[in-house]
Order: sequence, then C-alpha cells, then structure tokens
Amino acid sequence: MHLAPARLSLAVLALVPVLPAAAQSAPQTVEPMVPAGGTVLDVTAEGRTTRPPDLATIRAGVVTQGATAAAALAENAGRTARVLARLRRAGLAQRDIATASVQLQPQYRYGENVPPVITGYQASNTVSVRFRDVGKAGGILDALVAEGANQIDGPALSLSDPDAALDEARVDAVRRARAKAERYARASGLAVRRIVSIAEAGQDAGGPDRPPVVFMRAARAEAADTQIAPGEKDVTVTLNVRFLLGA
Repeated sequence: MHLAPARLSLAVLALVPVLPAAAQSAPQTVEPMVPAGGTVLDVTAEGRTTRPPDLATIRAGVVTQGATAAAALAENAGRTARVLARLRRAGLAQRDIATASVQLQPQYRYGENVPPVITGYQASNTVSVRFRDVGKAGGILDALVAEGANQIDGPALSLSDPDAALDEARVDAVRRARAKAERYARASGLAVRRIVSIAEAGQDAGGPDRPPVVFMRAARAEAADTQIAPGEKDVTVTLNVRFLLGA
C-alpha cells in the first residue's frame, strides 16, 4: 500500500495531522484526497468463514515389475486399464480423470568395484482423480486397490466453488477493520469519518493442503473400508483498509 502524506499506523500508533498540500514536499505517489486537518489510519484485518470441502483429489497409481521394459509396460497397461474401467463404472466423469504421469525405470544391482547391472524394469502409471462426492471416495479407493492400484496419494480436500465463501470473508474483513479503527479512534479522542481506500492483501480460498503420501500394496482389499473425514476448510481474506479520522 502506498504511504499517505500522514497516517496512523498500527505499527507506530502515532496520530499525525494531514498538512495542506502547499506545506508538503513533492509527492512520490498519487493518494486519495484527504481533507486538510484530517488524520488517516491504516488497518490490516483478516476476514474468515468456513465451508465443508466438497472436492477430493486423489492420485491412484499402478506400479509393476518386469524382466524387460516391454513386459513391465504390458503388465502395467493391463492393470491400469482395469483401474480406469472401475472409475468409469463408479460414475466418474471423464473430465475428472486425468493421467498424471507414466514412468519406466531400469532396476539395478550394485556391487563393489563393478558397474551396475540392470536386473529388470519398473513401470508406473498414475492418474489424478477428482471426487465430487467426498463421501464416496473411500469406497472407490478400496475398489481401485482390488482392481490393481497399489499406490494411493491423497486425498487433497478443497472447495469446488470458493467465490461465495471468499465474498463472505471479505465482508467479515471490512467489519473487523472498521471495529479495529473505531477502537483506535476512540482511544485517540477521534471518530471514524469514512473509508479512504481498501486493498486486498491476500486470500486463502480453502485450496488443497499438501496431502500425506500413502502407499497401498495389496492384491485385494482385505482391510476395513477406507473412511475419509472431510472436516471444514477455513476461507480467509486479508485487507489493508485506510480510514479517515476526525474530531
């Protein structure tokens, strides 16, 4: 935020009257017009609201081994096809299923004072899957493991449409900024006249957290059903608000 010719900063907590333009040095930036004799106060406030996440993103992968590159890829392709078919049978839209990575790597045996020797190949195919019904994600993951998926990463929980929540947080931030400005004004024997400017300094729209990496290696799902608890996401907006104070 540009500095006004005079302001009350929360870091300094000092009231400075705004002088007429003729008594000031040449300004470096253009500021909103402030009446002579007024005092400006800069306030930073964070607004907050919460929403239950309605979108889960999970990476499901198939890792296979083979004596040759072709054998590893062929085995991987077959198992990946079964995983993709299972996702389609579960009702997931094609737009919610995307290939994340395909890798083929040689496996080595290392010995002392001898060159590494290739002993086989490892192939992996990972797809990114978005679940728009978070409650069904755990059961589908169990089914994917049964179909051949042996690598699961996630879930990353987020909001599919955060705009309404962000607007709520903005309103809350303005309310908090005004309440804070009024407290400082009363403590200084002044009153809040109006808002001079508002600038959005940052926001958190409840995006996905960095998920833990969970590896599942099993021929079939034998454990209890996987449960995913969505909890709530904090949506925040930080504003820098400049107020005009007066007697």
